[in-house]
Amino acid sequence: MLRQIIKIDEDKCNGCGLCVSACHEGAIKMIDGKAKLIRDDYCDGLGNCLPVCPTNAISFENREALPFDEAAVKQSQENQQHQGCPGSRMQKLERESIPNSDIEIPSQLNQWPVQIQLVPVNAPYFENAELLIAADCSAFAFANFHKKFMQNKITIIGCPKLDDVDYSEKLTAILKNNNIKSVTVVRMEVPCCGGIEFAANTALKNSGKNIPFEVFTLSINGILKNN
Repeated sequence: MLRQIIKIDEDKCNGCGLCVSACHEGAIKMIDGKAKLIRDDYCDGLGNCLPVCPTNAISFENREALPFDEAAVKQSQENQQHQGCPGSRMQKLERESIPNSDIEIPSQLNQWPVQIQLVPVNAPYFENAELLIAADCSAFAFANFHKKFMQNKITIIGCPKLDDVDYSEKLTAILKNNNIKSVTVVRMEVPCCGGIEFAANTALKNSGKNIPFEVFTLSINGILKNN
């Protein structure tokens, strides 16, 4: 049948995953770092995913598509409730055994507090800082996190799924009120983690400043997916 359905421009997609979280029907998945419409019959054509896309990669089109299957969507949602969202799904990670060592590696944390919600906007350590904005799971997933990412940086962390707030306002204030030299974002590959990247991107735009910006993505196995 001919009906309205979403269309995703993969060239514009930055892989943030916000649309996946916004699509309650499960019609969109992240595949090879890009959002893809995987089921026409799961898309209701209402476009809850459109307003959350930071790059305007999603639009409407009228084309031949399977009708929206509400029963199939409800069954899929029930299955997801049992399995959990990608960011909280239980799984055991297999690791090679590493011999015990008495060598202590010094922490590279340069300030306190570290939670985005708790840091004062005008804290003196932000002046002339190299700023690291990290998903709070990332330091546990990546063994060399302190040396690779935290060294010589001011580190602030958060989880959009748990805090359920818009970090962009706080981050905008930090960037506007301080001379930040660079911004590095470290996130996990799960879709909900795209919120921290989106907030940092939004804050950078709203600050009106031209600050060097870099994003690193980690798999749940602790593998650095890009650099």
